[in-house]
Amino acid sequence: MKREHTPIRAALFDMDGTLVDNSMVHVRAFEIFCDRYGIEDWREKLNNAFGMGSDDIMRMMFPDEIIREKGLQALSDEKEAIYREIYAPEIRPVEGLHALLEQLRKAGIRCAVGSSGCRENVEFVLEKCNIDEYFELKISGDSVAHCKPNPEIYLTAAEQLGVKPEECVIFEDARAGFQAARTAGAGIVVGLTTTLERGVIEHENLADYIFDNFAEIKDLSKII
Repeated sequence: MKREHTPIRAALFDMDGTLVDNSMVHVRAFEIFCDRYGIEDWREKLNNAFGMGSDDIMRMMFPDEIIREKGLQALSDEKEAIYREIYAPEIRPVEGLHALLEQLRKAGIRCAVGSSGCRENVEFVLEKCNIDEYFELKISGDSVAHCKPNPEIYLTAAEQLGVKPEECVIFEDARAGFQAARTAGAGIVVGLTTTLERGVIEHENLADYIFDNFAEIKDLSKII
């Protein structure tokens, strides 16, 4: 059943796990990266870090002495370079994304990316998936003071688009992102099951609508 809400004027998209189903690529990149530094307990820590900013992830996973020696930025740059290298040959958008973006364009709904990822990764994904033309604004983790689950990314995107948070539909996949969307006051939150199982999203009431991919959104008017 369609929810009653303020009319939607903008669509804000998370990137990792939303525009692209790339969680396992990040896992592969972290495996290569952590092996270089002899980090063995990275996998369990990473499971709790999806959707967070790079600095927060590095602090969770790496000992203080490595961070002091290398620096957070250098560590992040090194890991993301690995990610882009291994993902470039196989990257593709989540099924149905192009069609959804066309629906949004025809409906006059402006689109933005709101990602905790770095600017280089955002540009990489939009270029490789041939979807850059649909997004008039890109807010990345390195352009804000606080990444998800803090709502700053989505509040900044809404402000720069000149719309209210309640006039936005936010597409997300990870717990930190859902929290950011809810705290920002999004009018509608749409969840993809790329990172969390449908049952988890439903049980924790993380999203208003849940889809396995964008191809399931046949009629945009059903949700906005």
